[in-house]
Amino acid sequence: MSPEHATPPRIAIAAAGRHAGESVEIAGWLYNLRRSGKICFPQVRDGTGIIQCVAVKSALPEELFEKLKDLTQESSLIVRGKIRAEPRAHGGYELDLESAEIVQRVPEADPYPITPKEHGIDFLMDHRHLWLRSRRQHAALKVRAEVIKGIRDYFDSHGFVLVDTPIFSPAACEGTSTLFEVNYFDEEKVYLTQSGQLYNEATCAAFGKTYCFGPTFRAERSKTRRHLTEFWMVEPEMAYSTLEDVKRVGEELICFVIARVLEHRREELATLERDVTKLEAVKAPFHRMSYDDAVKKLQSKGSEIQWGGDFGNTDETLLTDDLDRPVMVDRYPSAVKAFYFQPDDQRPELALGVDFIAPEGYGEVIGGGQRIHDLDLLLKRLDENRLPREAFDWYIDLRKYGSVPHAGFGMGVERFVAWMCGLEHIRETIAFPRMLYRTRP
Repeated sequence: MSPEHATPPRIAIAAAGRHAGESVEIAGWLYNLRRSGKICFPQVRDGTGIIQCVAVKSALPEELFEKLKDLTQESSLIVRGKIRAEPRAHGGYELDLESAEIVQRVPEADPYPITPKEHGIDFLMDHRHLWLRSRRQHAALKVRAEVIKGIRDYFDSHGFVLVDTPIFSPAACEGTSTLFEVNYFDEEKVYLTQSGQLYNEATCAAFGKTYCFGPTFRAERSKTRRHLTEFWMVEPEMAYSTLEDVKRVGEELICFVIARVLEHRREELATLERDVTKLEAVKAPFHRMSYDDAVKKLQSKGSEIQWGGDFGNTDETLLTDDLDRPVMVDRYPSAVKAFYFQPDDQRPELALGVDFIAPEGYGEVIGGGQRIHDLDLLLKRLDENRLPREAFDWYIDLRKYGSVPHAGFGMGVERFVAWMCGLEHIRETIAFPRMLYRTRP
């Protein structure tokens, strides 16, 4: 093929600005189409952006122009032409179309089901595999990707070692009521993990500072806008650390990730109509409050909560409705925390735990604290919680061989992304959400 007829280089739409005045090729799908007499304007998306093409009838073979002007939504195609700056266009550039190849035409008899009209949420969730192509869903998942990258970058640059923990857990660490039971080999029962924390306690004794990052599972019969049965969680654990270290690292992590989102995902936040001034206001230091004072504040706002009770969604919202950044609530009653929390030396009925509660009604985004490091106390707590010692023999070993004060926390990705995006429901923060009555697609 002669150079003048060679196929132009294929580019991503996001890189169009670097190719102004050049002939390029773009492979994608038809996002939208406008017609105006002898000109049509196919909008093409490729996963990195959307660009408007200008197809002039007199400049194209008649058969191709007819195919383009009648092309159906989400048909796949490859377009070729010259990139031109156009301030009025989405993204600031257009492509003057010179040729095109229709890869697959969506049949008119079975059109793309998601149209500009209003669709019910059940319809959209049933078609989640296609709904992901819409601009808002696409934007939310790009923010999610940025959040995950920011989380990894924070820990990787602060001396933490990523150590993966098991999905299958041999013991029901905190009772079986919210664990998914799985049939294993030879009639053995195992459980889908709720957390990698116990294993993190072993790895932090080997590496000093570690984190795991992966899917976790909660068999909770909850239908609130904050809950999924499968979600992703990052969990750091630190040897020779205390509750105050959890507060410091959690605060640094949140500020670091928000800064990343604001730096790299402004366009996506605009698509989501997110008020970025609320994210810009999230700066250190965060508000701090004891559980005792939080209960008093809630009671003054009309909550019926009594000392000793755990906070519900409404309580968390009430607690932050006058705040512009998260509040750290620490020293909850031991009775509402897991068996492994270190008690407060001054008030043993309190656990050295902390929850970071986000403003704007997004609830707890981080929960963690200091772990029990004393062997006798751990054995006592296992017995009090009627947990079999034999199921925790390896966990008990950690208190026999070089036990030290240690601490850590967990942060759920989906709830954090919902906060970043200003989304009403957590189901839009993951590609294929799993909820109480939804396991498809």
